[in-house]
Amino acid sequence: MNIHEYQAKGLLKEYGAPVLKSGVAYTPSEAVDVAKELGGPVWVVKAQIHAGGRGKAGGVKVVKSLEDVEAAAKELIGKTLVTHQTGPEGKEVKRIFVEDGCAIKSEFYISFLVDRATSNVAIVASTEGGMDIEEVAEATPEKIDTYTIDPAAGLQPYHCRKVAFGLGLSGQAAKECQKLVASLYATFMEKDAAMLEINPLVLTQDDHMVVLDAKMSFDGNALFRHPDVRELRDESEEDPKEIEASKYDLNYISLDGAIGCMVNGAGLAMATMDIIKLKGGSPANFLDVGGGATKERVTEAFKIILSDDNVEGILVNIFGGIMRCDVIAEGVVAAAREVAISVPLVVRLEGTNVELGKKIMAESGLPIISADDLNDAAEKVVKAVKEAA
Repeated sequence: MNIHEYQAKGLLKEYGAPVLKSGVAYTPSEAVDVAKELGGPVWVVKAQIHAGGRGKAGGVKVVKSLEDVEAAAKELIGKTLVTHQTGPEGKEVKRIFVEDGCAIKSEFYISFLVDRATSNVAIVASTEGGMDIEEVAEATPEKIDTYTIDPAAGLQPYHCRKVAFGLGLSGQAAKECQKLVASLYATFMEKDAAMLEINPLVLTQDDHMVVLDAKMSFDGNALFRHPDVRELRDESEEDPKEIEASKYDLNYISLDGAIGCMVNGAGLAMATMDIIKLKGGSPANFLDVGGGATKERVTEAFKIILSDDNVEGILVNIFGGIMRCDVIAEGVVAAAREVAISVPLVVRLEGTNVELGKKIMAESGLPIISADDLNDAAEKVVKAVKEAA
């Protein structure tokens, strides 16, 4: 789950991180009221969407008068902002963040991530703040340092010193940076975050460290432990299909292809998407119905797949271990009848009660294309989509 910048800064402030005075606004008049309260003389007006690259897309305005605050708010609120992370469709700006300006001496980058390869927490830090870290990694990888922390041992003082000295800081700035690293780690761990990124972290002209931008995402499996974080969820920033899928415990991610996929098991789902690409098609989604799907959940899965206007064909790929093939077959038949599937439907079943599952589909009278194996299924669905085009 992602949250907005102003929400992330609110959490970081609770843990002692240095953030500027600020406020959120939903209308231009509210933005002016926030700016008056802050006092100025410089304000930064930021669009709040769940995507990076806002500055390059015109979503961040530095202004020096209340009139300019209002003008910037009018320009941003209701605007569709297109960044490299939103895709061409962009995201509508429904709220803005008004923040005090500050005099910047240097900009840095720091993030906390889960390193799945080592089961550690990784701190990634760079002196090249304010830029896309991907560009820095490609052009000047030597300017990125990574420090790993064993969560069993936790953050140690030497980790904090390494980060501060690695950023070239000294004196009071180095002390503040070490304190900041400790507060960021505490936030990351205690809130079960999946990612915490500060870009830029700045050193001001009077040698103080300030979190100028913040981005956070959280482990969805741990949200039950954090009702305060759950309340920060902004469903208007999420794909409606993904929200609907979560209501039925379906793992769904929308993609931009033409072949809808329904699979049981994350690994099998990814393999299915890969073989569709190999055969010349493009997956429209990742959808894992899980090992204990019922007929009702399968029906809902079909409804979600078909709610995507880009879907021109559907591939159902089920390996029945815990999941019985006859249950899937009943769900497929029920869904096909209920939602009136008008695109080619290819089904590959294997495993428990597979023959019964195939019999249920064969006797349904529906135009379901049966496949012998995954390779056969991928070839058939790609071919059917091309022929129907």
